[in-house]
Amino acid sequence: MRINKYLAMCNIGSRRKVEEFILNGEIKVNGSICKELSYQVDIENDLVQYKNKRVTMVQEMTLIMMNKPKNYIVSKQDEFSRKTVYDLLPDFAKNLNPVGRLDFASEGLLILTNDGDLANKILHPKYKLPKTYVVTVNAVLSESDINQLRNGINLDGKDTMPAKVFIKKSSETDTEIKITISEGRNRQIRRMIETLGYEVSKLKRIQIGQIHLDKLPIGNWRYLTPEEVLYLVQHTHKKDKKHENRH
Repeated sequence: MRINKYLAMCNIGSRRKVEEFILNGEIKVNGSICKELSYQVDIENDLVQYKNKRVTMVQEMTLIMMNKPKNYIVSKQDEFSRKTVYDLLPDFAKNLNPVGRLDFASEGLLILTNDGDLANKILHPKYKLPKTYVVTVNAVLSESDINQLRNGINLDGKDTMPAKVFIKKSSETDTEIKITISEGRNRQIRRMIETLGYEVSKLKRIQIGQIHLDKLPIGNWRYLTPEEVLYLVQHTHKKDKKHENRH
């Protein structure tokens, strides 16, 4: 098994994060630093270490969702001593990693898992797993504004992928929209709105693919159902098969 996939399945970070560990020389295989991303781990015989501690694969996949409140960060520790989502989770969940982020001021659906490979696929634009948000903007959005959000906003020199955007309700001072995107750039929706000259006053994620937040109380968590887990696994597996067939 490739070393980045092996390390992700050891629950020390996402596939992308463990690649950083490898390139930074933090991973040892059989006592020697390994910086080769293509290294194939002999699962039965290789001794793999992170920070000089042996790591082993987590065998059982665990997936939970929580309804993240505002003013909590999605991190296991915070240098500013702010509250983290792990303060709200049971002890076993301390070993789970978040699938993507919701920033400090945002709330809603957050998935956590010990399967780094699946987490990476849920996040990657290639798999086109849509994420849906309800967003309150501190302005009355015009039809032109909505069309710009739908067609793509230039962020860091590259347009965002097409989005589904609908107005849920509006007043004289603000507009509530429902927006669905299939990528996850840093603070993407907030930055899209800011590019139009407005600010987001509330942002809540309500859906990832076919996984709905529904009526899960704020600050609470639950296991994903077998049907929800199967959906995520099958969705990403189908995309992998399509990708393989094109090569």
